[in-house]
Amino acid sequence: MEETMHKMFSGLLLCTVLSAQPAPPTKPPAASQAGQAPSATTPETPSGRLRPNYVLGPGDQILIRAFEMEEISERPYLIDGDGTINLPQLGRIPVSGLTLERVEGLLVEKMRALVKRPQATVTIVQFRSEPVFFVGAFKAPGIYPLQGRRTLVEVLSTIGGLQPNASRRIKITRRKEMGPLPLPGAVESTDGKVTSAEISMGSLRENVNPAEDIVLQPFDVISVERAEMVYVNGEIGKVGGFELGERESISVVQIISLAGGLSREAMPSKARILRPVLNSSRRSEVPIDITRILAGKDNDFPLLPNDLLYIPKASSWKKTAGRAALVALPVSGSLIFLLRR
Repeated sequence: MEETMHKMFSGLLLCTVLSAQPAPPTKPPAASQAGQAPSATTPETPSGRLRPNYVLGPGDQILIRAFEMEEISERPYLIDGDGTINLPQLGRIPVSGLTLERVEGLLVEKMRALVKRPQATVTIVQFRSEPVFFVGAFKAPGIYPLQGRRTLVEVLSTIGGLQPNASRRIKITRRKEMGPLPLPGAVESTDGKVTSAEISMGSLRENVNPAEDIVLQPFDVISVERAEMVYVNGEIGKVGGFELGERESISVVQIISLAGGLSREAMPSKARILRPVLNSSRRSEVPIDITRILAGKDNDFPLLPNDLLYIPKASSWKKTAGRAALVALPVSGSLIFLLRR
């Protein structure tokens, strides 16, 4: 039996896609005078890793790296009250109202008159107002200035909320020096520098617990992952993934119902659950007899995030070769290619 199952699932191929998690931000240094090189210990903020929709304005300070023009490179420039920066050889350039990417493009255009292959990158080293960071599956992730007393719901409304495929739980991370995070279950990091907690979007939207609509503090990081999924494949009405939403698991009977039921050629007594093995690219096989579950002889079985329920075809259960269809399923940063027999 095990040899047969090994051959049936020999088409299973995992292609791992690495995804980097953003580190908690650190506060940028105090503004320095234009023309002074920043210290080698200049702390990094998420602005260096995100291409934000943050719009520059008077009081912001930017750092320019221009590989072909040392005269302007590696120096911070403060945006003046008229919205311009004054650069050696290039003169005054209006940057207020532009994003970082647009400023980079503008600098390249100006540099073309002086160098053959101009390149420029721009980062923020000082904000005119202290920012908050929205990372992940938001409709408009990025860096937003925190002006005045703003609550989590207010800012979420400003950026348009979550993407359709986002998880229904958001995580808030706060720097220790900004005070305690007033949420139940807040956990301090191992280094003691930040605290974090998760909030259900459902309860936040419905105002179930008003205390969850916290007042944001400078340099708060609000992040949300893509929704966790459970997958079904084989002889079932609808092959594919189903969101868990705010549930920790979903039962086999529930997922079969959501997928439109079993096909006529299904062999539910020989079903298998392919479950990810922690800290590896492997999956363990869990045999399950759905016939006994539907008959009430066995307890229903919980499917966990990224589980794959496979229901074989009765007429081809003992065949190790034959027609095959390639099915691709995204699973938590990976792609599963499964030969459906």
